[in-house]
Amino acid sequence: MTDLAEYCRQVEAYLTRKNEGHLIRIAGPVFEQVSGWAAQGVPLAVAFRGIDRYCERYYAKGPRRRPVRVEFCEADILELFDDWRRAVGVAPVADAPPDGEPPARRDSLPAHLDRAIARLTAMRSTSAKASAFIEGPVDKPAPGAFDRRLDEAVRELDRTRATAKQARGEVRAAILDRLAALDRELLAAARGEIEDRRCAALVAEAEAEIAPFAGRMTAEARARAIDAAFDRLLRDAIGLPVLSHDP
Repeated sequence: MTDLAEYCRQVEAYLTRKNEGHLIRIAGPVFEQVSGWAAQGVPLAVAFRGIDRYCERYYAKGPRRRPVRVEFCEADILELFDDWRRAVGVAPVADAPPDGEPPARRDSLPAHLDRAIARLTAMRSTSAKASAFIEGPVDKPAPGAFDRRLDEAVRELDRTRATAKQARGEVRAAILDRLAALDRELLAAARGEIEDRRCAALVAEAEAEIAPFAGRMTAEARARAIDAAFDRLLRDAIGLPVLSHDP
């Protein structure tokens, strides 16, 4: 059973950090709103990513004029929760609240590729990736095989980017199929090199995310859901972007 008060405290603390220390209390109607996310089974990590996504758009508009309020982030959080449920194959535990702000439009294929290339390039020089793969200081280099796979992926996406804007029909479908395959290949490479204790911690976190839904799932469905949740957590831990793209 989710501790609603603790859930709200963690969301409040995360938003405070995003607001550079400016505290926005989660109380009254906002407490009921955030409690509703917990009741539906929205994992805290998904809520945090929804807050991140709203803040990224907000900051991109120019200098910040006022602190971000958590209710502004609801559309992003619920959209990411829908994506999460589809990815892990679970249904909501309660009815969703009324729709909020319409979700942001998805990137065009060229823009999606640009973002993926930038994220993969950044991964090669970041310490976050190393900390997921190995024990010890985060500035220790990650295993070379995964770095080489990242390099190959960046080069392939660069070549794809040159033709993506004009791609139509079967050509575009082939690009989308290849992006989905490349996404699976990079995740498999990451899973093959992750450090054992870090892997165990992510498995435990994945099991905790699925726990609110587990009672209504078969053993096989639960195992698939945990596996999918693990992949998402690993992706987040090392900063690996989603390469697959909706048609």
